[in-house]
Amino acid sequence: MNKGNVLVVDDNKSILSALEILLIPEFAVVTALSNPNLIPGELRKREYNMVVLDMNFSAGINTGNEGIFWLERIREINPEISVVMVTAYGDVELTVKALKAGATDFILKPWDNAKLLATLRSALQLNLSKMEVNQLKERQKGLKSEINREQKFIIGTSPQIISVLNLVRKVAKTDANVLITGENGTGKELIAQEIHRLSNRSEEVMVSVDMGAITETLFESELFGHVKGAFTDARENRPGKFEVADKGSLFLDEIGNLPFHLQAKLLAAIQNRQISRVGSNQAIPVDIRLICATNRNLEGMVQDGHFREDLLYRINTIQIEVPPLRERENDVLVLSDFFLQKYTAKYHKPGLKINDQAREKLARYHWPGNIRELQHTVEKAVILSEGKTLKPEDFFMKPPSAGLSRLSETTLEEMEKKMIEQAIRKHQGNLSAAAEQLGITRQTMYNKMKKFGL
Repeated sequence: MNKGNVLVVDDNKSILSALEILLIPEFAVVTALSNPNLIPGELRKREYNMVVLDMNFSAGINTGNEGIFWLERIREINPEISVVMVTAYGDVELTVKALKAGATDFILKPWDNAKLLATLRSALQLNLSKMEVNQLKERQKGLKSEINREQKFIIGTSPQIISVLNLVRKVAKTDANVLITGENGTGKELIAQEIHRLSNRSEEVMVSVDMGAITETLFESELFGHVKGAFTDARENRPGKFEVADKGSLFLDEIGNLPFHLQAKLLAAIQNRQISRVGSNQAIPVDIRLICATNRNLEGMVQDGHFREDLLYRINTIQIEVPPLRERENDVLVLSDFFLQKYTAKYHKPGLKINDQAREKLARYHWPGNIRELQHTVEKAVILSEGKTLKPEDFFMKPPSAGLSRLSETTLEEMEKKMIEQAIRKHQGNLSAAAEQLGITRQTMYNKMKKFGL
């Protein structure tokens, strides 16, 4: 079969040698132990599918109690492992006792090679089936929270967002890795959800991971999972995000926040499309569509030595830049109406309207927090409203600085153009460094240079 790991335990070294010769051509790993006291350490060191266990280890004792004792210890360590008992003293009572204690099957000495191999093949298949069922159950647990997430939609009619959605439709049907860039609050996760919804994996789940929220100590456990006992709080087997996302999409948000020394582990999982749970050496294949997002300038981080260049190339087959809300023309009012409907229903305030003066105030504001800031602003206005009309004074936004408050919209554009020119000159044409200084992505820099004819 050439698969499956087998541990053979017998105090008779000649029997161990005979079993090794017989089993090595059939299984991937065959380990022989003559001392049963080494069993716990060996089971924790390597992942085994099956144990071939002698019933008696002390001279002159043939009750089988030693074998039963070690059978119970083995199943405490790994309840799913197949254990095949071997004894020269086979009677019905002893067989029933071993099977009740959890043994998979029973072999008598001297054995027939063909029958022994048939028994072990069946025991291996039983173990593999149990493992598959358990992985499916664990994955199902992980899926529940993902499936129950609120479905959200992309709202907007501006040419800028329509252009982004057209690119999303082209990319979605492929399995190409996608990097979504843009300022905080622009809706990068919504773009990721839309890519998944339009993809061939839409019947499966999209698993989202906030890379900025994962502590370094839990990075491997969260992404790759762990086995019971791998560390102090590992009380049960738990699949990681890669496993839960199998056959679906994996969305790694804020990828730029991943510490440099952990990036190699992520790169290996993406390249090999397989992971190993913490505490286990077993490789688990995963089939995912990778989508990443960041508000940081990854190219600048590569130049500064804070982000791996090979990881950037791996995640950046296609890049989608999400424009900030201030560049999306009339979408501020479209989104305002959407959030108004949402929160009047949520807070039971039907018939609430935004008057023209308030709409003009919303349209003029520069929204540094983008859609997220607009959403919170409308929600707060709805909660605090007393009448049926929302007026300008009902919307609380961050006041602009004293200098900016005296500038017209045209002057703001001129100022933005001037800042870009100064940054480019300062960094001697290095656009990545200029973008990093301005707090925007390189793609946004390109867009603005094109807009201003630079």
